[in-house]
Amino acid sequence: MKVVVVGGGSWGTGFSCVLRHRDHEVTLACRDAEQARAINETGHNPRYLKTADLRGVSAMTVDEAPIAGADLVVLAVPSRAFAAVAAALPGNAPVLSLTKGLDPATGERLSTRVPGRPVAVLSGPNMAQEIADGLPSATVIASEDHALAEQLQEAINSMIFRVYVNDDLVGVELCAAAKNVIALAAGGVDGLGLGDNAKASLITRGLVEMARLGEAEGAQPETFSGLAGMGDLIVTCFSDYGRNRRAGELIARGASPDDAAAEIGQVVEGLTTAPVLRDLSHRLGVELPITEGVCRVLGGESIDRLLASLMGRQPTEE
Repeated sequence: MKVVVVGGGSWGTGFSCVLRHRDHEVTLACRDAEQARAINETGHNPRYLKTADLRGVSAMTVDEAPIAGADLVVLAVPSRAFAAVAAALPGNAPVLSLTKGLDPATGERLSTRVPGRPVAVLSGPNMAQEIADGLPSATVIASEDHALAEQLQEAINSMIFRVYVNDDLVGVELCAAAKNVIALAAGGVDGLGLGDNAKASLITRGLVEMARLGEAEGAQPETFSGLAGMGDLIVTCFSDYGRNRRAGELIARGASPDDAAAEIGQVVEGLTTAPVLRDLSHRLGVELPITEGVCRVLGGESIDRLLASLMGRQPTEE
């Protein structure tokens, strides 16, 4: 396949390695010419995943990339830019979204912001550095077009990157967005040194929140116990590569959200998604206490006060 990956960040870089491994003709569309030039000359991305081997991947700017003639366009851009990038794509090739979030402007799932072409989403426990290093992982591809999902499964699946098809597009997208918010809270547990019991408890209740929201949106319950739900939540909350976990840790130790994002040096999707997810839950009438708490901390409330409010909630049946 002729594939253009739009977004030269960590996941766009790592996924280009996955596609190149399957012998596809891969173009990595970067933000600027200097980044593209360096990739073509050295075989490495000078900004993200610097050790990833990109030999065999052609890098260009977005304006130069052969998007109109591609068989597949992969979007690996921040959620805040996703709708604009998707709307400006030339041609009519299907889109595979790697972005994990919601549209900040509308609160909608990102797949709904892709106009006039088939769309699928990929999600799961896929830390980009490990993928680029050739370590094994599994993922799911979801689409309302089952034939497209199966076609992409065949094109991407390998001995080190196992791909499953999931028909629950709504559930997969909500998992991808919500797990980043829970990971911020899990990082807060790390930053405060509250221990493994507290972290496991928070992650488990976070998964309940995710499933509760999914039920209200018509998602399938089993999605939340699968790779896109529990799988991605676990790795995002525990991995040293997890940006959202790391941001939560820094915030708990006194950094502002802006300072935490600046220290990490990459997009921290949970910071964008948290208020959007909270507003969605209000519209649906769904209670998300962890998400609400994360938003209060991002707004300046003491994390100690948040902890007291969560632990002091009226006990109920599990």
